[in-house]
Amino acid sequence: MTSTAHPPGTVGDGRREANAALVLRTVLDHGPVARSAVARLSGLSPAAVSRQATDLTRMGLLRELPDLVEGRGVGRPQVPMDLHLGAVGGPVAGGVHLGVPASTLGLVDLRGRVIARRLVPHDGLDRELLPAVVAAELRTFLAEHVRGRPLLGVGAALGGWVDPVRGSVVRHETLGWRRRPLAVELAQGLGGVPVRIDNHARAIAQSEILFGRPAARRSLVHLFVGNVVDAALGIAGVVHQGPGSAAGDVAHLPVPDSTAPCPCGRSGCLEATASNTAVAATAARRGIVPKPDIFLVVDAAAAGDRRADRLLRERARAVGRAVALLLDVVNPDLVVVSEHASVLNAEYLEEIRGAAVDLSSVCDDPERIVSPHAGPATLPVAAGTVLLNPLFRAPLRTMKERVGDEAEGLSPSH
Repeated sequence: MTSTAHPPGTVGDGRREANAALVLRTVLDHGPVARSAVARLSGLSPAAVSRQATDLTRMGLLRELPDLVEGRGVGRPQVPMDLHLGAVGGPVAGGVHLGVPASTLGLVDLRGRVIARRLVPHDGLDRELLPAVVAAELRTFLAEHVRGRPLLGVGAALGGWVDPVRGSVVRHETLGWRRRPLAVELAQGLGGVPVRIDNHARAIAQSEILFGRPAARRSLVHLFVGNVVDAALGIAGVVHQGPGSAAGDVAHLPVPDSTAPCPCGRSGCLEATASNTAVAATAARRGIVPKPDIFLVVDAAAAGDRRADRLLRERARAVGRAVALLLDVVNPDLVVVSEHASVLNAEYLEEIRGAAVDLSSVCDDPERIVSPHAGPATLPVAAGTVLLNPLFRAPLRTMKERVGDEAEGLSPSH
């Protein structure tokens, strides 16, 4: 009988990494929390928790909070520990969502909470220059807001077909990009800061799993409705990438009753019906706003313009019809819809829910359809999550790689 030998340390290292990730995630979910409680909640032995907590504290990811120890009781006091947050000098992650008319910059802590953010308009800019311009803006932004805290790196999220393994944008129709090595371009513009990229629908889905509602960890579908329309699927805490990282293209999903013409030659496609670009163009054509701008449409509706409100409700019902299709195909525990108007005004979310439940064959619970947990901060949180998710999955390896990058002068890591 023969067996395949494992390389020295492989099995033990894997168990140590898994235990460290479990401790870090337990503290994320329940902190501040004592080590004994982490052992109870995680199922690890007290000795294993103590070893991993010591390592994670040494790496700067956890910190003990002796000020929270209560003086009552007998025996050795239990010192709570928590994530080492940016407000008290802990590590932070930069984030950038590259949009079509503008990009959103952000700085987030280990709980995915936004420390700072900034909008960078760039409508009309040559798309070939966009990565360099955004990197320069982000470099200035980070210099202003990091303030001596350890910078773990930068996460970047955008629409289209994005390959996070290669760090490239395979295809982005609106920006006209093909096989663009975006991670390398951004890292070079940032002076070698490690950069990871992913599709924004997958990034938001992962932020829901990491920082959002518990149901998201079981299963979710996320639908992103912006200038680009795409989706993501998460099962048991993992966001599906698909071969070539091509999962999530729903731009041409048919919307029942829609007759909007699509550049693909068909009519009634989801992006042609409900995207920011399509709705803003309709609003401008109807004289609701002076120029095609979805933010002007939302502002007009908020100011009481009934035509703008009616148009946004039409869009919400179209999105709801698409949600019904996704519900019937996947039947997830949760459907998260990122759509600007419904994030700001719950009435539009109710329109989405109503249309979805009316048409779905499997869902009669509108509460399964929600807006992102981060609300208006969704984009910077999602971008930061592109960088933070690998940290929570493999904290020891991720921090070791970061130390290696610093030793080499922060060479790009993708």
